[in-house]
Amino acid sequence: MSWVLGVDSGGSGLRFALGSTAPDGSTAPDASAAVTTVATTASAEPLRTGPSGIDAGQLLARLLPAVEALLAEAGVDPGAGEDRTTLSAVAIGAAGMATLGAGLRAELPAALERFLGVRRLALAADAVTAYAGALGQRAGVVVAAGTGMIALGTDLTGWQRADGWGHLLGDCGGGAWIGRAGLEAAMRAYDGRRGGSPALLSRMEAIFGPAPELPGLLYPRTDRPAVLASFAPEVARCAAGDPVAEGIVSTAARHIAEAAAAVCPPSGACEVALTGGLFGLGDPLLVPLRAELAGQLPHATTVSAVADPLGGALLIAGALATDALRLPPDARLLNVPTEQDG
Repeated sequence: MSWVLGVDSGGSGLRFALGSTAPDGSTAPDASAAVTTVATTASAEPLRTGPSGIDAGQLLARLLPAVEALLAEAGVDPGAGEDRTTLSAVAIGAAGMATLGAGLRAELPAALERFLGVRRLALAADAVTAYAGALGQRAGVVVAAGTGMIALGTDLTGWQRADGWGHLLGDCGGGAWIGRAGLEAAMRAYDGRRGGSPALLSRMEAIFGPAPELPGLLYPRTDRPAVLASFAPEVARCAAGDPVAEGIVSTAARHIAEAAAAVCPPSGACEVALTGGLFGLGDPLLVPLRAELAGQLPHATTVSAVADPLGGALLIAGALATDALRLPPDARLLNVPTEQDG
């Protein structure tokens, strides 16, 4: 048995999970390690970004005391010097790792070896830990959708991604996309333009106040994507009786299915897992999405996600610890520094 750590970093803060791992004895292609979650903890403050991307110093300042607290909760004496209890592997999944992870990739390997004795480390985009949590180490597709939306697929030789480009350039079909389209329809109704929705105008004014004040409330906000996404449930609720809202949600379903189709491995059957808070909108989104997936990916099977991104990070750490990692390495999406194995 060995100790492993999974970390999930996102807009709502950091989550940490300590696990114990042992080989499961399986020879299946997707076999990795049996990882048992022993203790978890969280920090509500999100990581900062700076000139080199995600702040490695801030992450270390949160991670080191979290490890100490988790070991204590598990009843493990951390020890000191040569008797120190060390982690066999750490996997960190972070939003923005692909584009803002340069600082982490440069600083964390040496720092974690120095402070924790960690010699096996994986730095992953949050979409990869979402994938590992949903499908484990099987080939397939995971659509992770919340405020944003990204589809990630692999045939276990490489990764394909679609979208995940943020609310200004993409994330089509995600929560911010649906919310923005709903607010636009509300403003069209206020102006008397075609394509407007009186139902969405009513809900917008109930939540945000008079329509003319919305730009002043929205544009200065640094959390605009989250504010836009907060209106997505209203669009979904209105979809049953409002054709404009129904059209927005149906278009979102088409965008999500298009992203999944773009990354689906080209040969054989394909499993598609849906994960993330957006799918909590329920049938208004899921019914048209199932229809779109059936039309665009007739050979695919939609499956339930087994675990969340924190569980995915822990699975990757367990696989690293037992030399069983089968998900393909990638410089930005799943970075596994080879010097850590020495």
